[in-house]
Order: sequence, then structure tokens, then C-alpha cells
Amino acid sequence: MAVNYNQEPLLKVEGLKQYFQINRNFTVKAVDNVSFEIYPGETYGLVGESGSGKSTIGRSIIRLYKPTDGKIIFDGQDISGKMSKKTESDLRIKMQMIFQDPMASLNPRKTVGDIIGEGLDIHHMYKSSADREDKIKKILKKVGLAPEHYGRYPHQFSGGQRQRVGIARALIMDPKLIIADECISALDVSIQAQVVNLMKDIQQETHSAYLFIAHDLSMVKYISDRIGVLHLGHMLETGTTEEIFARPMHPYTRSLLSAIPAPNPILEKKRTALSYDYRTSGIDYDKGTYHHVKGTHYVTCTDEEFKKWSEEADRKGTVG
Repeated sequence: MAVNYNQEPLLKVEGLKQYFQINRNFTVKAVDNVSFEIYPGETYGLVGESGSGKSTIGRSIIRLYKPTDGKIIFDGQDISGKMSKKTESDLRIKMQMIFQDPMASLNPRKTVGDIIGEGLDIHHMYKSSADREDKIKKILKKVGLAPEHYGRYPHQFSGGQRQRVGIARALIMDPKLIIADECISALDVSIQAQVVNLMKDIQQETHSAYLFIAHDLSMVKYISDRIGVLHLGHMLETGTTEEIFARPMHPYTRSLLSAIPAPNPILEKKRTALSYDYRTSGIDYDKGTYHHVKGTHYVTCTDEEFKKWSEEADRKGTVG
């Protein structure tokens, strides 16, 4: 189903800052002035190396962290400051998270049925215990597990199955936005494909939006409608998957894309990985502003950098 970009965004993040004060003299700027939006039914891929602030953004949006500064508008409601009880309850139902480590995020002392049904219990979303059990068994079936797994414990499942339990726990609330935080990185490659295909099928059915956080660019390319490239807490480039892959502007984005192995051995031999080091690059992220490339494609840089990178991208376009 094509995403309608003319409608109001489901999630709007404006100038998000998330700082952590370590001691009196030292503050970690985990996320610095990040803005993007996600539309209903869209998958927005957030990519960057470890420590770039991807997971922190996800946790700030779902309000596991209180944002230091900036604005988060979700489904027409401002959720960045102090929330009313009703807004918080709405948020807990309409936004769900799938965590990176399926074992660490599942309570080992609870059965799968109780883990998945916890949200239903808190928000009283069933009529009777039979209705509750029916809902849980239906969702187990939807994620490719057997209804008889209902009474089992997390340690009785494989990694891929445990991640399916995590997906079922998020889905049972029928959320509008699911934040998938590196949800496939702990799985084998063949299982990763199964889980991602499952997520795509579910999205077709439920029309929910995904914030897909990952560092595997080939997987992000496969699942995402639009991509945001993050480095050292700054959003460097954003655009549709085609725009980013066809004409990467920022040197960091170019270095990320050049590191993707080519499945063709002849092309793989010719591939040269570009290196990028922020300290020696001469780029200052704090001085950059959003520059419009075309369509939904934006890059954060100064006017001089934009001119230089545009010329480089044009040259590459004419060469190959």
C-alpha cells in the first residue's frame, strides 16, 4: 500500500535533544537537534553506527526518557513535556516497541500468554478471560507461532521465536506506530529475513507505521520507504530509499553505502569502501542546516559544503 505524503504525519519530531549529565562537568549529547516525521503506514529507517543515538531517539519518542529539548507530536498530541494521564494511557496503547534482545526483554518467570497479554491486562482490553485467551492465541498465529505455545516459557523458544513473541506483544495493542529497535540484529541472517517479511505482511494488514532502527543498510533498504542517516547524534541526511541510494550527498552516507558488500563477485572485487573520520573531515555538524536536494531529500551542511557535495554528486552521476 502506497504511503500518502499529503496527509498529516503520524509522528513529528522537531529539534529533539537528549542529553545525559554524567557529572557536574560532563554531559553526553546523545541526540542533538534531530527532526523528522513518519506518516501513517510508512516505514522510516533510522541508520547509523553503534553509539550514534538511534536507540536513544526511539526511547525518547516512546518516553522511556524525558527529552531534554525539542518537540514530539504523536497522533496530534504533544508528548514531549509533562503528559496528562489520558495522553500517557493513549501513548502506551498506540505506540509500542520491539526490543533488540528478545531474551532480555521477556520476563523468564511468565508464560508467553501472560507476557503478550500484559498490555491487555493493564488497559482492561478484554471482556472475559476466554476473550483474552482468544486474542492472544490469534496474535500468536499471526506471528507464525502455534496457539499451544500459549503456556510455554521464553527459555523454551529459539531466538527467532522469542523475537516473534516480542512482535506479538507489540501487535496485540493494535498500535499506530511500532518502534523496532535493532529487532533483528541478534538473529541469524535467514531468520532475519523471515522476521522482516513477517513485519511487512503485518503492516499491509494493519497499516501501522514503523520506526525501523538498524545498522544493516541492505535490510533497511529492503524494508524502508524513507531513511534517516544518523551520526554522533545528528541527522545528516534524510530522503526516500531511492533518493539516498541513488544520490548520497553527505560523505558519511557515502561511506556507509560504499561498505555494503555486492552480491556479484565481479562487482565486489571492484568495490572500494570509502573511509570517513569526523575529526579529520573538516565538517562541523553544529554549523550545518537542512538543505533541500530534491523531492523529500535533505542534507545537513553549510552552504559551501552543499555546493561542493552537489558538484561531486553530479560528477559521479555522469561517470556511472
